[in-house]
Amino acid sequence: MVFWVFGYGSLIWNPGFEYDEKVLGFIKDYRRCFDVACIDHRGTPENPARTCSLEHNEGAICWGVAYCVRGGPHKERVAMEYLERRECEYDRKASVDFYKESDTAQPAVKGVIVFTSTPDRETNKYYLGPAPVEDMARQIATAFGPCGNNQEYIFMLEKAMYDIGHEDDFVIELANEVRKVLGIFVVIPTGKKKKKTVRPSSHSPRKSQIQPLPVHKFPEGVTMDS
Repeated sequence: MVFWVFGYGSLIWNPGFEYDEKVLGFIKDYRRCFDVACIDHRGTPENPARTCSLEHNEGAICWGVAYCVRGGPHKERVAMEYLERRECEYDRKASVDFYKESDTAQPAVKGVIVFTSTPDRETNKYYLGPAPVEDMARQIATAFGPCGNNQEYIFMLEKAMYDIGHEDDFVIELANEVRKVLGIFVVIPTGKKKKKTVRPSSHSPRKSQIQPLPVHKFPEGVTMDS
């Protein structure tokens, strides 16, 4: 028995569970969006943080890492229970194909699990919906919770994508807007051989079209990163 899970947010730099293999790669037709309310990790119910989910976008690719867990039912169950507690704001699982840079046409692994969130305020209390990048930045700049502040999350994600060699333009855009709110000016490194200042532009997220698989809901209030 074996299962794979795709990390596109904090799982990239902080998986937090025992795994047997970590592979750099991407999934197709999805991109990051910051429309999930985090109320018990890096925010509170009164001042929720914004963390990333995925939205369907034809032709897009989302880089991250896939983790493989082998070793029998017990080990897999322990890892999955941890992930479902940690990803408690995400009420969906999707099964996706995972690709490596060495072969962008044929999936390296089929049936990789990815956690995401229903884009519907009526049924999902954690869904914040799209907002102007300036509004998202002000929210991220001021939210904090038991695991730390929201600005640390966006900056760590920005660095994680740079470290794996596949920066996300919207993550950079949003991080730069947060820096503006905080009064920070820096030259952001982009690419491996040059540096340039990245200036924010507009962003209007679209609704996700991910086909869900069932997720077991765990109690709220578990303190760990998201």
